[in-house]
Amino acid sequence: MHYKTIVLSDIHLGSNASKAKEALTFLKHHTCDTLILNGDIIDGWQLKRGAEWKKAHSNFFKKVLQMSVKDKTDIIYIRGNHDDFLDAVLPFKLGRFSIRKLYIHKGVQRNYLVTHGDMFDSITTKMR
Repeated sequence: MHYKTIVLSDIHLGSNASKAKEALTFLKHHTCDTLILNGDIIDGWQLKRGAEWKKAHSNFFKKVLQMSVKDKTDIIYIRGNHDDFLDAVLPFKLGRFSIRKLYIHKGVQRNYLVTHGDMFDSITTKMR
């Protein structure tokens, strides 16, 4: 199936609870013009605690990069609270791949603010 836009979030690559295999299987069977990775794609908090980066986590990113190059999919990576380490490089753009804090998605009839949502949560923003 092909879609104009697909949004994925909270895959938590780098954690034992990661849904990397499921997300990869989904992307193998679905294509899109724009892929929005809406935060917590990488779980920097678990990686700092010594969690293991698995092959399935790398395979997910390989697929995303392949979509960007081969399928000409625009990849918008929105930084979440678990991938807050990306703040050091924001904003970032390389070809069709960009990393942002938020994104305005232009829909058919209206525009949508896409953000992970942690910026509205005083617990995650003030009490690390």
